[in-house]
Amino acid sequence: MREPEVTFELALQHGLTEEEFERIKEILGRNPNFTELGCFSVMWSEHCSYKNSIALLKTLPRTGKRLLVQAGEENAGLVDIGDGLAIAFKIESHNHPSAVEPYQGAATGVGGILRDIFTMGARPIAALDSLRFGKPDDAKTKFLLNGVIKGIGDYGNCFGVPTVAGEVYFEESYQDNCLVNVMAVGVVRVDRIAKAVAKGKGNPVFIVGSATGRDGIHGATFASEELTEESETKRSNVQVGDPFAEKLLLEATLEVIKKDLIVGIQDMGAAGIICSTSETSARGKSGMRINLDLVPLREKDMNAYEILLSESQERMLVIGKKGRESEIIETFKKWDLNCVIIGEVIEEDKLEFYKDGKLKALIPASSLVVGGGAPVYYREYEKPEYVDRLQRKDFNDLPKIEDFNKAILKLLSSPNISNKSYIYHQYDYTVGTNTVIIPGCDAAVLRIKNTNKAIAVKTDCNGRYVYLNPRRGTQIAVAESARNVACTGATPIAITNCLNFGNPYKKDIYWQFKEAIEGMSEACKIFDTPVTGGNVSFYNESNNYAVYPTPVIGMLGLIDDINFITSSYFKNDDDVILLLGKTYNEIGGSEFLKIFFDKVEGEIPDIDLYYEKRTIDTLLDLIRRGLIVSAHDVSDGGIAVALAECCVMNRKKQIGAVVNLNMDFREDFFLFSESQSRVIISVRKSDLEKVVKILKDSEIYFKEIGKVGGDRLIINDIINLSLKEIHNAYYESFEKIFG
Repeated sequence: MREPEVTFELALQHGLTEEEFERIKEILGRNPNFTELGCFSVMWSEHCSYKNSIALLKTLPRTGKRLLVQAGEENAGLVDIGDGLAIAFKIESHNHPSAVEPYQGAATGVGGILRDIFTMGARPIAALDSLRFGKPDDAKTKFLLNGVIKGIGDYGNCFGVPTVAGEVYFEESYQDNCLVNVMAVGVVRVDRIAKAVAKGKGNPVFIVGSATGRDGIHGATFASEELTEESETKRSNVQVGDPFAEKLLLEATLEVIKKDLIVGIQDMGAAGIICSTSETSARGKSGMRINLDLVPLREKDMNAYEILLSESQERMLVIGKKGRESEIIETFKKWDLNCVIIGEVIEEDKLEFYKDGKLKALIPASSLVVGGGAPVYYREYEKPEYVDRLQRKDFNDLPKIEDFNKAILKLLSSPNISNKSYIYHQYDYTVGTNTVIIPGCDAAVLRIKNTNKAIAVKTDCNGRYVYLNPRRGTQIAVAESARNVACTGATPIAITNCLNFGNPYKKDIYWQFKEAIEGMSEACKIFDTPVTGGNVSFYNESNNYAVYPTPVIGMLGLIDDINFITSSYFKNDDDVILLLGKTYNEIGGSEFLKIFFDKVEGEIPDIDLYYEKRTIDTLLDLIRRGLIVSAHDVSDGGIAVALAECCVMNRKKQIGAVVNLNMDFREDFFLFSESQSRVIISVRKSDLEKVVKILKDSEIYFKEIGKVGGDRLIINDIINLSLKEIHNAYYESFEKIFG
């Protein structure tokens, strides 16, 4: 097939600007051919180049005493946890593919993030998901949610990784553009860490795993544009996954790493062969000579353009050690996988791609990648007018809630608050036998086998908060994720992030992004949780909606002694209940305001990051002294909802509580305020004096608010509910909507 002539109009169709097209001609010293144009278009797309975000991302704290690699250097973040072990973890988005093909979009999102983990030499031990959908009563929302959940569950279950935690929110802004963010976590011995690098003249370059087809071509470009009615026609941009092939690829990959047969390895995710060859070459300050005729294909008559840009799943690029070729091939053959030498490493900074005996593309490797020749932009920004307009709202004129029993049951039934067992029961969350705290509590906890350690993991973000106040909303996302892992007894040690925003060329969107980055940076510095890497997903908007800015935080916490793991729910009659932190008259952006008055407005809760850090440190001190029976973060729905959750979270043994709150402002606002830095703890009577002394010495505000026991939740004289009523509202409502 004759390649089309490359013109400026064709470059525009590939998503390139006039400035970028001229830059490509300058780099090459000539007009690019069609194959080269395709390579630049995907590598310089937002999805691969981060051209509109990298300048701001570099301002985040990206170093720390536990970090073994700096953010962006490798496929995933790597954190030292001692005992010769490290945790590899990362979160990424698969938003656009899931919006048009929810099952495969979500499934291949899981597959891609798992490959990022095991290419580091780490065995995956957990997956998490952070999901956003539109109006819950809408047929399209139900179709998307059930497709995404089945895709995540089928891939993870077949692969054999437990999906242990996550979050699901529903807002009108996500109606046309759902968000599907997937996080994966793995464990690796420090002496077996693999690098995504190509170096050593003459070292063989392999493609391993599944054969290459036409699925996913220009998937990276597809993820770098807004969704329109035409997006439905781009289902071919969505890859198709095979979890069984991925499981084989995992075992073969870990085996060649263990045998020390390779120099480097990288997943072929977005942009396929051209991405993996250029990025590994650039890291190694080298190049490659590749014969595309040797690439195993599953479709006929594929040209160089299609082979280089294909995003077929379950494939890896492996840079082997010269002289060990037969051992590498034999290892992958044992696992019934393709393993073919397609080229070699060269010293020059260039990628040579041959097909049918002809040179089809000749490109400097460094010109394609972040930090090399890929463009970097500083976009204009402007604070949107809605921020001040919505923050000026006064809520005192809202009608007061009359029946608090009905009010709390209504909130517990909200799809944003109610238990998500309908979702996580479709996941195998115990495979691998590492899961200590299962889905449904503040954070998941996984033991690290052959040690006395465990890790806690959680994803968090309140998109409403970030919409109303991007800087503070992102600070709260970091703080809440840290608080959640701390409630299990884990010290927050690092984060990964998935930054979901609209079109960065719009000044108001870029202002949201800039503010969110600054808020994240401020919080991570105070909590000493460096950013290990992550993902930026722009263009999450359609003709009708731009999504709420949603910077999802994936938090990693470390538990040094597995004997001091803490769960969220009440356990024993007569245990004393304490509330750490103050409750303020803050209902802006709250679930209460949305559910009862259909309002997303107001000033969101304030947060003192230094006080939050002190609260977390004190909470961890109490847990490590064995003084806390349970600990539960107060967040969506406020203190009333959190108390109800403490009573029924443990489905095997639900237990009531009698609580007396000193409410010094409107009762409904007090009960459902989402003030920050609050934790409900329960302690044994015999330990109360010790706990009180430590809290006072640490200058943590607290109140003794009641005791555990009985079969009802009683709050003052305004809430009196049976555990059965709470259970039914909390556990059955979500499935009634989506099941």
